[in-house]
Amino acid sequence: MSRPADYYQRDRAIHPPAYAPDYKTSVARSPRFSLISLEHSVGEMTGPVFGQNDIDPGDADLLTNYAQPGEGPIGERIILHGRVLDENARPLPRTMVEIWQANAGGRYRHKKDTYLAPIDPNFGGCGRTLTDETGYYAFRTVKPGAYPWRNKVNDWRPAHVHVSVFGSGFVQRLITQCYFEGDPLIPRCPIVQSIPDPDAIEQLTARLDMKATIPLDTIAYRFDIVLRGRRSTLFENRMEGN
Repeated sequence: MSRPADYYQRDRAIHPPAYAPDYKTSVARSPRFSLISLEHSVGEMTGPVFGQNDIDPGDADLLTNYAQPGEGPIGERIILHGRVLDENARPLPRTMVEIWQANAGGRYRHKKDTYLAPIDPNFGGCGRTLTDETGYYAFRTVKPGAYPWRNKVNDWRPAHVHVSVFGSGFVQRLITQCYFEGDPLIPRCPIVQSIPDPDAIEQLTARLDMKATIPLDTIAYRFDIVLRGRRSTLFENRMEGN
């Protein structure tokens, strides 16, 4: 029986290019010169370490963490849950997962968001949690609404949740977006369609999970997050081995 590999070469064929003309702002933001790799300090790579004391139990409940007592946000109540795994399907416990999103009308709680949809006074749009020993995480929230964006004359973003996963420190961070199964705007979105591999788009799509749905209460969607292969433990006196 073969041993799982320690490291997987990055498959650039599944990642979107920096320059994607149909995604208008990528034209100005894409680099014109080769990227420069900067080494991080030992302190950046070894800390901080996140613990239970850094997270309030209510941080993962977006239905209540910004709402007035006895009130709640407007919209379709959902559970977004899954596991954080490495590429060999091993769980990653005590990993901090953050999310942020628009409200059910498609508007963010941000001073620069001027979309016509109203601000929901009982919805902050962000939350965080730590995975348990099996790599499992879960959020309660509302399904975000679609919203228009100034790319072409009639472009709309599909419903999506931004997801951030931290490693053992702030410089070890993955940021992605999670879409929802069956959304007709997914194949129409220039940002999504900048991803060249259809299977990669499927991996960014949360699936309806009726087994986790709470009857007469909350619909569930499952979104597993798979990271790259195993990294060796950092030894400060043996940097060349990491």
